[in-house]
Amino acid sequence: MKNFTSHHSSPSIWIYFGLVFVLSIPFWLLGMAATIQKDIPINLPISALMFVCPMIAAFILVYQKDRTQGVKDLCRKILRIKIERKSWYIPVFLSMPLIMVISYGVMKSLLPSVPPLSFSPLTVVGLFLLFIVPGLCEEIGWQGYVYDKLENRWNAWTASVMLGVIWQVWHVIPHLQTDHSAMWIVWQCASSVLLRVLIVWVYKNTDKNIIAAVIVHTMNNVCSFLLPNYDSSYATFPFFL
Repeated sequence: MKNFTSHHSSPSIWIYFGLVFVLSIPFWLLGMAATIQKDIPINLPISALMFVCPMIAAFILVYQKDRTQGVKDLCRKILRIKIERKSWYIPVFLSMPLIMVISYGVMKSLLPSVPPLSFSPLTVVGLFLLFIVPGLCEEIGWQGYVYDKLENRWNAWTASVMLGVIWQVWHVIPHLQTDHSAMWIVWQCASSVLLRVLIVWVYKNTDKNIIAAVIVHTMNNVCSFLLPNYDSSYATFPFFL
């Protein structure tokens, strides 16, 4: 029965990924046409608004299969905020800040001219509020909908790496639209595949808590933009290390 279930569920995995990419095309085109993105205080393209696509694709496929009940079940899964194993609040909130500090240390050793870390608590809160909604929209799809289907077909390691690679292929066009160098994109994508492995590790150890995955995702974005010279070609290399 397990083999049948895995085989039966596999087409929706690729339909899901295809739907996410198709839904993202208008945002990529808008990013190509937009000229106002340079006025945004942080280096994000207009196409970054595609963060809604993983969520929309998930709800479309859930509704197609199980109608309103399926949508309710997915929403119920999202709204499970409490983490039963209290000790896991520590890696959920602090794993990315720790990685940021270590990465900054590596950056400083490689290039002593890197400016010191300098930010206010208000900046941290502001960035967290800015990135929590995109993180939620993405993880509803990545962890809430498709990850378990991948793990049912492969093991957790293979599923997390596969999801991470597809996730980063999806990000390549927005990266190009912010005029990042090829080296920056390579290291950014490589480090983000490892980030997906971290998110999966947290997700599984918090009893498949989507909000825990959302917080790790959000904290990664917050910490990335707190790093000085994050947009430089060398900055993403320490994150990968």
